[in-house]
Amino acid sequence: MNVSTAPAAVGLADAFVEAAPDGVAGEFRALVGVLWEDGTASGQALAAVPALVAALERAGTDRKGHLAVLLGLLAETEYPDLDGPIAGAVRGHLDTYLELLGTPGIGTPLTLALLYLLAHFPAERERILGAVAALDLEAEDISRLDRALSTLDLERPDLGRVWPSPSAWTLNEDERAFDQGWIKELAPEQLVANWENDTRTVLGCTGARAYWAVCNGDPRNLPAAPVPERREVAAPVADAALFAPTLGALRCPSCQGSLESHDGVALCGGCQARYPVAGGILDLTATAAEGDTAADFLEKLSRVPSMGLFYEAVARPAFLRVSGSDWGGAVAPEDEDRYIAEQVRPVDGPVLDLGAGAGRWTAVIAETVGAERLIALDSALPMLNVLRGRLPEVPSVLASAAELPFEDASLGAVVCWNALQAFYADAGAAIAEVGRVLRPGGTFTLMTFRRSDDPVYRYFQSAHRFPQHQGGLQLFDLDDLRRWLDDAGLTVREESGPGTFVFLTAVREH
Repeated sequence: MNVSTAPAAVGLADAFVEAAPDGVAGEFRALVGVLWEDGTASGQALAAVPALVAALERAGTDRKGHLAVLLGLLAETEYPDLDGPIAGAVRGHLDTYLELLGTPGIGTPLTLALLYLLAHFPAERERILGAVAALDLEAEDISRLDRALSTLDLERPDLGRVWPSPSAWTLNEDERAFDQGWIKELAPEQLVANWENDTRTVLGCTGARAYWAVCNGDPRNLPAAPVPERREVAAPVADAALFAPTLGALRCPSCQGSLESHDGVALCGGCQARYPVAGGILDLTATAAEGDTAADFLEKLSRVPSMGLFYEAVARPAFLRVSGSDWGGAVAPEDEDRYIAEQVRPVDGPVLDLGAGAGRWTAVIAETVGAERLIALDSALPMLNVLRGRLPEVPSVLASAAELPFEDASLGAVVCWNALQAFYADAGAAIAEVGRVLRPGGTFTLMTFRRSDDPVYRYFQSAHRFPQHQGGLQLFDLDDLRRWLDDAGLTVREESGPGTFVFLTAVREH
């Protein structure tokens, strides 16, 4: 292979290796820009592989990790074909990568970068896993590598349990049965699509952790947060009296008529639609037929998978790291608590926790404004089930954020904490709805995430396939958020956030 066919890349690789410390980031970005853009390789990429490997061999330890990540990115451009020409050229230097990985004292950042690179060679699975067996690696890193190097068995597909790492999952009997149920319903092409989405998520997390480390230093490991052995959570029984303080603010999602409590359901005074209420949860996503009772809805609640416990203990902290570029732990839960307590300033009227999830931050809002003023809304019944078990004094609504089931100017404040990105496609509509339902002087307080300015880290952010983001995680541009807030009649009062976090409070002025 003739390296002279990629002269720009060769020169930029040399410039990167030889750059002064304060020029490393700029030279690396220039090198990346010539060979790769948002998951696509340039015409020079294939011919540049030998030059990149040569640069990897001679670079200082503080530069090797960058080059290992770039080689991994180039191999990934052909995914799911990991036997393509670029991936094959990168894999052709496997001996070099394994020798470097086994070198004592290379440090965590370079080790993580090499694990990301090696994760693209499933054909070399046994050799790679044998080489890493002697290393003192974190369980999460080993399990991600093992999964990335695995191939799909259509007879016994193992899907869906890879985030934030396969090692984080310990399924009970009910959860295994739930998995087997939905997996059996998938056609072969759907099995393949789900498997590839899982693989992209694994590679995205592996790459995000590695790239952050080579740019910033050793990542801080999350403290152990085991999921409780007993995971059955049932929403406590509660009659319609729980909704008495807030029912006047609610409205029918079908005709916008007012709602009233009637025989275990919320009855619309306009279209006569009946919405089930059970366990302190009002379901506004489907009407109830005559004769349906609260017991029917409670039975439905008893069958939902209890993912809220896993989410709070394991998934959410890891999600903040990837989305917020926070592998160093710059934002602690106490920082989030403090922001809510300092910024939420409700006027008269109920306070809405929009996208409340399993209720961790609903509890903080309740402490700030009083549980008697609070109502929680989410589109995921399993999450609300856990929330109600945690906060039996807070009524909950199952509904869409894009069409909030509240009267105009009926709410004193809205909080949307780590949730806006979950309904990305409807975020503008949701913010418009917040502007509609807020009373003058009420606050809208949110925490979400923006796209990284670094194109490599931005790629790793978007690589994650979650249930709401089958095409890859989508995060925000600040200009879009500001425009949506302005269009909704909301004035930004405070905006901050390290990394790619966005902490923001806006006020409905009129």
